[in-house]
Amino acid sequence: MTEALFYHLTESTLEEALPPLLEKSLERGWRVVVQVGGEERRDALDQHLWTYRDDSFLAHGTEHDQHARLQPVLLTCSEANPNGARVRFLVDGASPPDLGPYERAVFMFDGHDAAQVERAREHWKAVKAAGHGATYWQQTPERRWEKKA
Repeated sequence: MTEALFYHLTESTLEEALPPLLEKSLERGWRVVVQVGGEERRDALDQHLWTYRDDSFLAHGTEHDQHARLQPVLLTCSEANPNGARVRFLVDGASPPDLGPYERAVFMFDGHDAAQVERAREHWKAVKAAGHGATYWQQTPERRWEKKA
């Protein structure tokens, strides 16, 4: 059974919230695939992860890189899993593939975007119906994550 986590962004952008969660995944020794809603978003996140902090960067690649299968974090627009990740992040309302092969699926959605909120609700129902465990996390005003369900 896959553990599904729903992260409701209310105080920060995806660009602010995603890198620390990816870092935590890497600290745990997990390979990660990040599925985005489109090529433009993938390319913007690709650039952002190299420069999001002055003192650090996040090693990653995209699905088009020559050695995509070797990347610890891979950005993709598709349902493929070229790097054999056990953790899948889904952003921008991206539709998940079969979650069975994953240990964890992380759905991140912008609480200020009604379409993303609605898609997250649909994904929540589908995840629960498939028998996966699901938890819902919302940001506090201090930008910390608080478990709500």
